[in-house]
Amino acid sequence: MSITAIRKQELIKEYATVEGDTGSPEVQVAIITERIRNLTDHMGTHKKDLHSRRGLLMLVGKRRRLLDYVTGKDRKRYETLIKRLGIRR
Repeated sequence: MSITAIRKQELIKEYATVEGDTGSPEVQVAIITERIRNLTDHMGTHKKDLHSRRGLLMLVGKRRRLLDYVTGKDRKRYETLIKRLGIRR
C-alpha cells in the first residue's frame, strides 16, 4: 500500500522546483497522489477495510488543502500541477 523509497525519490526528482527540494507543495501533492492511487487500488479489492478508507479520505483532504494553498499563491502553477498529475478538480 505504501510507496517504495525508490518511487518516492523519482517523484521528488520529477516534481522538485529546485535541486534538493523535498518540501514544496508540488512534491508533497505528488507523493500524496501516489499514495491515494495505491489506496484506491487496495480499496477495490478490500471493500470492507474501513481503517484504510478513513486514511484515504484523510489523504484526499490533505491534498485538497495543499492544492488550495497553491491556488492562492499562483493559479498558473496550480493548473500545470494538476495537469501533470492527471487529477481533476
